[in-house]
Amino acid sequence: MKTAIITDSTAYLPKQVRQAHHIHMVPLNVIFGEESYQEEIDINADDFYDMVREGGKLPKTSQPSIGIMTQKLEELARNYDAVISIHLSSGISGTYQAMMTAGEMVDDIDVHVFDSEISCHMQGFYALEASDMAERGAGPDEILSRLKKMKETMHAYFMVDDLSHLQRGGRLNGAQAFVGSLLQVKPVLHFVDTKIVPFEKIRTRKKALKRILSLLAEKVEDGGEYEATLIHANRPDEAAELKKEIESRHANVRVTLSYFGPVIGTHLGEGAIGLGWYRQS
Repeated sequence: MKTAIITDSTAYLPKQVRQAHHIHMVPLNVIFGEESYQEEIDINADDFYDMVREGGKLPKTSQPSIGIMTQKLEELARNYDAVISIHLSSGISGTYQAMMTAGEMVDDIDVHVFDSEISCHMQGFYALEASDMAERGAGPDEILSRLKKMKETMHAYFMVDDLSHLQRGGRLNGAQAFVGSLLQVKPVLHFVDTKIVPFEKIRTRKKALKRILSLLAEKVEDGGEYEATLIHANRPDEAAELKKEIESRHANVRVTLSYFGPVIGTHLGEGAIGLGWYRQS
């Protein structure tokens, strides 16, 4: 059985990486006023942060239309028997459910939709693993079994400079955001049961980042090989320094630099930093 891999634009896999691994992508959208842009097609992260700075406010976002999804599935049905479609957490977007609906509307291809329960390059790790397995001839059941195994050791923590963006977009409880703003804390956030929730309240950015690094250290000190990613919202130099720090401390951790693109950047705001990892072996 020939299996195709789809993910959405919030995996933030660069175009050349998607092409090299034969990963297909459906874009989410960012909307500035009356203008809608397909993420990773019409607008990239650098352009997005420039536009936000010039306009002074964050845009709105929307999931891919079911029409775009069915069109992609129909295209793939010409050359593939099955599809595994990997999406950002169903607790923060309707993209997963939209692909479930699209899959029911398309004949001639077996559609499996996987809820990453996370986003950004952590979601990308799932897509890369699935693609490599599909290239080696693995079928959907074997690939999905591996993705579920990955989920057991997958963790991600992140911090934002301003909680109001998450609250405004409905991705964080209003009371949680209010308390955080009132106390002027930099809470470390993570995903629990598909939703973003506070993990720990910390007073300063420096201490929040130090705490996130310590969470990684606690997990990897017992050995094993780990894949990790440092994700930033227009803070490339800071992320690069943190990458060096992690690699100097942990020989068993390989770190990939990535970014919060337009859609996720809309909800986190500039300056956000995240760190995620899973045990590879």
